[in-house]
Amino acid sequence: MKRNHLLYFSLIIGISIIFGLSACSSKENNTPPWEWEDPEKPDPGTDDGSKPRFIWIDASANFPDFANNKDNIRRDLTLAKEAGFTHIIVDVRPPTGDALFSTTKVEQAQWLGAWVNGVFTKVARTATWDYLQAFIDIGHELGLKVFAGVNTMAGGHQTSLGGNGMLFRDASKKSWATQLLTSSGIRNAMDVGRDGTRFFNPANDEVQDFLLGLLEDLAAYSDLDGIILDRCRFDELDSDFSDESRNKFEAYLGKSVSFPDDVMRADIKTAYLPDNLPPYFKQWLEFRVKVIHDFMEKACSRVKAKNPDISFGAYVGGWYSQYYGVGVNWASPKYNTSADYPQWAGSNYQKYGFADLMDVMLIGAYAAPNAIYGTSEWTVQGFCSRAKNLIRGDALVAGGPDIGNYGWGGGGDFSDATIYGAVTNSVDAAINASDGYFLFDMIHLKMMPEKWKRVKTGIDNYLKTVKE
Repeated sequence: MKRNHLLYFSLIIGISIIFGLSACSSKENNTPPWEWEDPEKPDPGTDDGSKPRFIWIDASANFPDFANNKDNIRRDLTLAKEAGFTHIIVDVRPPTGDALFSTTKVEQAQWLGAWVNGVFTKVARTATWDYLQAFIDIGHELGLKVFAGVNTMAGGHQTSLGGNGMLFRDASKKSWATQLLTSSGIRNAMDVGRDGTRFFNPANDEVQDFLLGLLEDLAAYSDLDGIILDRCRFDELDSDFSDESRNKFEAYLGKSVSFPDDVMRADIKTAYLPDNLPPYFKQWLEFRVKVIHDFMEKACSRVKAKNPDISFGAYVGGWYSQYYGVGVNWASPKYNTSADYPQWAGSNYQKYGFADLMDVMLIGAYAAPNAIYGTSEWTVQGFCSRAKNLIRGDALVAGGPDIGNYGWGGGGDFSDATIYGAVTNSVDAAINASDGYFLFDMIHLKMMPEKWKRVKTGIDNYLKTVKE
């Protein structure tokens, strides 16, 4: 994942990162002051020279434990520390789009939906203490680095409990919601009655200004070690078809088109592209990744201006071959996408890789328990090694599994022995193929506590090799 290494080499326990002059600038305009001498060597980010180990803490899933109880936060962060994790990423802007940190720009999260005793229910937050600050204080006491995770383009979420968040609360913000291309025409996401996250339109200038202000407020936490943008993307290939996106695309193209017919059809699905694509389909994909690239550049600049010492990064799914569907090119701009994926990537797609803007990239290497080792996508090791290659040393790369889904005990017909063995082996497969280890999510360790032991075994095995 990207990022120009800067003048200031800041150690955030697992992340050797350069901040300063060029971190937020495209490499087309700035030459980084240095390159890693050996991109395969572990980065000297932790006190003992080992690679960083990140664990994600989803807001909704963990809300029953953490919304109102600092003792539970301390209990579980202690478990994370004892298991060998060095960094936590605490989700402070869940898919509702509301906040779990100090800001006046959006409401604080009043409730989130979570499973409690087998029932999906509302979990209310009644505590008045600062949620993020509690994790920072306790995490630092334990010697952990604390990052804040942000569901960036999310503005609301609908479940069986109803709609929750800004887009459901404030009808005046409906124009911020993405416009979807459906079989019945273009429709605002708020008019599509389905469960799930309601995305903003990333090309909307008001949306971008709002989000940049939120990120500045987050960066104002002087003792926060890093910020990770999640869901900094379009909803899917059917998004966004607003007038604003059309106008900006035509300006990018330099001429008017028949919209949306010349760029997209409702029957086109990611990973199942037909031979007869619309005439400007590739240019439309280029435009979308440019929108995200340019927002990332603004976000990095605003965050670093507020707090030059903070680490800035993004979470992305490792399936790069399909990530064009959400309008994201997370590779280095040094990587020529069109050479490997000519069906959907034009010559300009490469320009909008944003890895050189990042300090750290977290890679979702979400493969099943029987697909830990390998060289291809859809293996943990393959996801990580391929991401390392795509990012070309522009940022620290830490990848790893979702140990609750994709067959990790939440969907596949696998024995406990296979699942537990996969948890341990995922550390070896990911950390030796990239610059670190990333696990999603803490709730899955808590649901099957034996997994705490199994991931600790994997980390202990890795640390033995570091000492040797």
